[in-house]
Amino acid sequence: MHFESEHDFAASSERVAVLMSDPAFQEQLDLPDLSRPEVVAHVVDGTTRRLRLRYEYVGELDPIARRVVGGRKLTWIQELQLDVATGIGTLSFAADEEADRVNGTADVALTPTGPATSRRRIVGEFRIRIPVVGGTAERKIVPGLVRRLAVEADALAARLAADD
Repeated sequence: MHFESEHDFAASSERVAVLMSDPAFQEQLDLPDLSRPEVVAHVVDGTTRRLRLRYEYVGELDPIARRVVGGRKLTWIQELQLDVATGIGTLSFAADEEADRVNGTADVALTPTGPATSRRRIVGEFRIRIPVVGGTAERKIVPGLVRRLAVEADALAARLAADD
């Protein structure tokens, strides 16, 4: 299922990119229905940053989702790869169990909109390849994913303002 998220910031695209890919920022971020993340990997190679996080869903599951998940924890890996100089990158996520059936990818673009302002645009696809329930589950999950991106954007904006 397709999703898009767009947010404006009162900071340069490079400052936003650096903060988005900062494990310390992500570790303290409270997102709806999720545990705080575990940092799996953080790599800086020149201007490129790679941040892998593991999340656990701790919200309420509807009956269909409970049947699909069973008694297992619902966890996944989210990876952000971002060039802080160009503001171009990718965001991917995949379930820890059955990653080939539950996953998504998105393009991330941070672009200047003024001398000290920028816009973040994330455009991607989320897929659940489980017969019968996959499409219904996608339609229920994607709005939460977009909401969490908005919460992250608000936290980014607040932190950037506090750092000024």
